[in-house]
Amino acid sequence: MQNDFSKGSVPGNIMRLALPLTVAQLVNVLYNVVDRIFLGHIGGSILPLTGVGLCLPVITVISAFSGLFGMGGAPICSIARGQGQLDQAEKVQNTAFLLLLIAGATLCMVGELFLTPILSLFGASADTLPYAAGYLRIYLVGTVFVMVSVGMNYFINSQGFARTGMLTVLLGAGINLVLDPVFIFGLDMGVQGAALATVLAQAASAVWVLRFLCGPKAILRLRLRGFRWDGRLVRRITGLGLANFIALGTNGLVQIVCNTTLQRVGGDLYVGVMTVLSSIREVVQMPVSGLVNGAQPVIGYNYGAKQTDRVRQAIRFTTAAGVGYTTLIWAALFFFPAAFIQLFHDGTDLLEVARPALHLYFFGYFMMSLQFAGQSVFQALGRWRQAVFFSLFRKVVIVVPLTLWLPYVAGLGVNGVFLAEPVSNFLGGLACFCTMYWTVYRRLDQSAG
Repeated sequence: MQNDFSKGSVPGNIMRLALPLTVAQLVNVLYNVVDRIFLGHIGGSILPLTGVGLCLPVITVISAFSGLFGMGGAPICSIARGQGQLDQAEKVQNTAFLLLLIAGATLCMVGELFLTPILSLFGASADTLPYAAGYLRIYLVGTVFVMVSVGMNYFINSQGFARTGMLTVLLGAGINLVLDPVFIFGLDMGVQGAALATVLAQAASAVWVLRFLCGPKAILRLRLRGFRWDGRLVRRITGLGLANFIALGTNGLVQIVCNTTLQRVGGDLYVGVMTVLSSIREVVQMPVSGLVNGAQPVIGYNYGAKQTDRVRQAIRFTTAAGVGYTTLIWAALFFFPAAFIQLFHDGTDLLEVARPALHLYFFGYFMMSLQFAGQSVFQALGRWRQAVFFSLFRKVVIVVPLTLWLPYVAGLGVNGVFLAEPVSNFLGGLACFCTMYWTVYRRLDQSAG
């Protein structure tokens, strides 16, 4: 049996994948966000939450490597399946799995060796370093589990088994949600308990993924027996996944720059505010991420099958749905900021400074969906150079310089850090989407194949 995306309604095919993917990705975010929700209410102090927030760049880099090989290989599998080349698609999947294992083991060892210097570089103070180190030292043990559960889940989804992919994340998040209060409060383990709960949850998800991909229900099965290293294929997977890697990797860079700048101009309280805003963004952007990830297999399959009209339909639907959703979220954040902020900490000091920061940070949030839409099309069609460029352009060319410069312009201070994000959404989103429209959308008939 084969999930044929060249048949039926294009929006229907996208939503059939996107809805379970959205649930899965929302729940996946909860692995770490739930930790922050619980830790933000320990003893009324902001320090545990701020300490875990300082670990976010490392967690982001781990996610970036899982996407490098997972999101890099999955679109290639979709195109190969659309062309009827199942042996090649299976070879891509097996190669990506091996790359994920190598990356996971390497990151774990490097992180453990240089843990304290890394956190100090990321803006940890004498008060927050014990919390950050206590959390990250345990979290790093589960790096390989993250690689397998997140990276290989893209291959389950690319085969059309979005519900199975959703269950992968639901399983892990459910375990994490149950274990967090037991370890954090019941066993009084604090940040270490939160990290241990996350590692155990990720391990369960990894076992689930491997069980499915090695079983009879998978279209493309994971088999390393007789595997041969293919340098060209590795470069192709890495090249296509590089866009997502840079997008997430530069997110880590932005987090570092924001935390260190806020530490200088505002102190631990404002680092805590950025942790809250980043956590809110992670949650509210997941439906857009699920939408574009659900569209990628449909776009890639139809592109491989030379169904260019269906590719155009997919692009139009994805863009319209993304803009509509992010506009609604922007309104909710603008009118009800306290409801979002107090999920993570109910102290009046944090709420007083976080409310205006949230309004600045999420201004014009709908423009972010244009970046997602444009970049996902480049990635789905294997145009990794364009996808890489716009990942770098938005974060490295726009956000990082503005974060470093705006706090010292016209007395903006901490507000300058929070303003950098909306400026990047407008400039980066427009540049990426318009380039995709003129270089891809309007030329699909000539470039299909």
